[in-house]
Amino acid sequence: MRPDGRSQFPLLAGISLRYVGTYAALMLLGSLFLIPFLWMLSVSLQDAQSMFAQPFRWIPDRPRWENYAAALSAVPFGRYLFNTTVITASVLGLTLFSCTLVAYGFSRLRFPGRDILFAVCIATMMLPGQVTMIPLYVAYARLGWVDTYLPLIVPSLFGSPFYIFLLRQFFLTIPREYDEAALLDGAGRLRIYWSIVLPLARPALATVTLFCFIGTWNDFFGPLIYLNSPEKATLTLGLNMLKSQVIGSGSVQWHILMAASVLVMLPNILVFFIAQKQFIRGIQIGGLRG
Repeated sequence: MRPDGRSQFPLLAGISLRYVGTYAALMLLGSLFLIPFLWMLSVSLQDAQSMFAQPFRWIPDRPRWENYAAALSAVPFGRYLFNTTVITASVLGLTLFSCTLVAYGFSRLRFPGRDILFAVCIATMMLPGQVTMIPLYVAYARLGWVDTYLPLIVPSLFGSPFYIFLLRQFFLTIPREYDEAALLDGAGRLRIYWSIVLPLARPALATVTLFCFIGTWNDFFGPLIYLNSPEKATLTLGLNMLKSQVIGSGSVQWHILMAASVLVMLPNILVFFIAQKQFIRGIQIGGLRG
């Protein structure tokens, strides 16, 4: 400090204050988004009377972990978990396989009509799902796929325009010198795709994995349309069945419903934290190269 009380490094002091203000604003916004989840978690650990107490107690006097056991026994939770896991794993694997191959072709190969095909692929994103819902249902019904998992899994084999676009843009940032060096060493296109492009695209793959997992795991509309048998239901359908049970019983057992909701949400949180490092790295790389 100088004798007059001013800092010897006014620039550093200004930067520090700016960072403190930025992080404080981010923490405030983050806490606002976190409040609904904390409320759901708090209600899931209370009884039917405590949750309506005024003022609301965020931390219950005695956490009622038995609410989770009641939620698991109210519906065949294990069966729904298995069904959802099978669908999500199948969709995720087929999506990564198809989208990476198509994105690799659009980004690294040169062939007539490539840009036109890519424009058509992107244009399909502008088509609302409600427009194709009935034609797709009719087609799947004629194929005998209704009340099976095929309508939920097979479309992922043909890729998603958004994921293809996302991966293509990231593949374009990978220097072509790697491809040329591999070709000189005798590697083929599939070898370059598998051994060079995919390892370098881990941040983009983590982003696609995160989006695809959350979208498939939380999908309610697709299973509602194509699945009729209760034993083939997913977790989202099971959660809706549980809601119908607790509401139809006369008194709404919100604590049981919130406990089931927390259990359904936990895999999303786990996958996000696992892929968080690569996801943030992909954003940083995209910002630096943009």
